[in-house]
Amino acid sequence: MQEKNGSFSIKNWSQDDQPREKLLNKGKTTLSDAELVAILIGSGNKDESAVALCKRILNTVGNNLNELGKLSIKQLMSFKGIGEAKAISITAALELGRRRRSEEALDKKKITSSTSVFELMQPIIGELNHEEFWIIYLNNSNKVITKSQLSKGGITGTLVDVRLVLKTALEVGATSLVLAHNHPSGALTPSEADKQITQKLKNAANTLDVRVLDHLIVTEKSYFSFADQSIL
Repeated sequence: MQEKNGSFSIKNWSQDDQPREKLLNKGKTTLSDAELVAILIGSGNKDESAVALCKRILNTVGNNLNELGKLSIKQLMSFKGIGEAKAISITAALELGRRRRSEEALDKKKITSSTSVFELMQPIIGELNHEEFWIIYLNNSNKVITKSQLSKGGITGTLVDVRLVLKTALEVGATSLVLAHNHPSGALTPSEADKQITQKLKNAANTLDVRVLDHLIVTEKSYFSFADQSIL
């Protein structure tokens, strides 16, 4: 990448100050968040280095990578030195990180509590600005077989395809289910529609000897468990 005169390109820094060299010589865990993001963008602007720019960007979101991941391409481009290509690189990297968290949880996940459900689903639906309803299918050891999105948008009884849920349960050999949906508002109180959907799916699953173990309402930082509150 060709840099304008006076800009702070990483390749022009002293070796000790180069995040790429630091990663190679000292390991990835030694780098700060700003240094890791700086590797993504490669250069800053005429007034500040890539690391300084990234520190400034992170400071605006409370130095929280989850909050950084919520910024749009347009919002990232509002920072001097961040063009469309750099904004896309940041967004893509953070999305990969979010997906990695989800896949790692699924790969080794055994559902042992409501907390384990939250850890599985929060990276997927906890930060969305719209509602999604998911079904987690479990085997007789309570290990995750698969999970699937049942609906997207507002949650009402008419959006729940009970037949599809049961068909999938039979196809994958599930013996139990966990329901999960998010509340973008952050509210953890279940609505009447939430309760009705839970009972509808529970009654239908019982006819095939499939248990509904729990229903979680997931927000960015917390959750509500129907089972924990004894209202399942």
